[in-house]
Amino acid sequence: MATSIYDKKEFSLVDGTSVIAAPLKIKYLREFLEIFDTIKEAQTDDESISILVKCALVAMKQYFPNIKTIDDLEDNLDLPTIYEVIDIAAGIKINEKSEDTVKSQAVDSGSSWETLDLAKLESEAFLIGIWKDYEDLEQSLSMPELTATIKIKRELDYGDKKFAAAMQGVDLDKNSGNSNEWEDMKARVFSKGKATDGNDILALQGRNAEKAGFGIGMGLDYETY
Repeated sequence: MATSIYDKKEFSLVDGTSVIAAPLKIKYLREFLEIFDTIKEAQTDDESISILVKCALVAMKQYFPNIKTIDDLEDNLDLPTIYEVIDIAAGIKINEKSEDTVKSQAVDSGSSWETLDLAKLESEAFLIGIWKDYEDLEQSLSMPELTATIKIKRELDYGDKKFAAAMQGVDLDKNSGNSNEWEDMKARVFSKGKATDGNDILALQGRNAEKAGFGIGMGLDYETY
């Protein structure tokens, strides 16, 4: 049974300092992804790595604020650790031993806002009323925290509606045709926009696959034509 919304991970600086990290808060993830998106224009691995180094520097604002410049970053993290940082920050996986280019690996595994209506999700979460403004919300929540918060809010709202309907003799579970909306949205997130709905096999990736007990990356593969 899962006991946390996301896993915290540890990486070490060159001097041995241990840093505990987790998915980036939305405030930093915005900046991270704006830089990351420019990797599509990179022509060489060196250019791609330079962009990923800039992304890692953004992540340091959350993980280790004493690292403020590219020089600071390169003095404190070697390249494998930089790859580890961008994986923790945004799920971008780079394998140094892969025959694929750094750019192709990054683009294939990278995150994007394109498949997600972030403004709508933030507006829904904001209705809870515990943040003073949207900047406060983005400083407080990572994407896993935002989606978990909205999931619980929707479940509570539905529970209230179900109770009120039951008092009128109506079974919402039986009559509702929109029960899969949340699962469809999660499927698009897990598959980075490739899945069309919650029943699509492409949704079974990463943590979603782990919860299901199988999936892409866990013995089940697929080909894109």
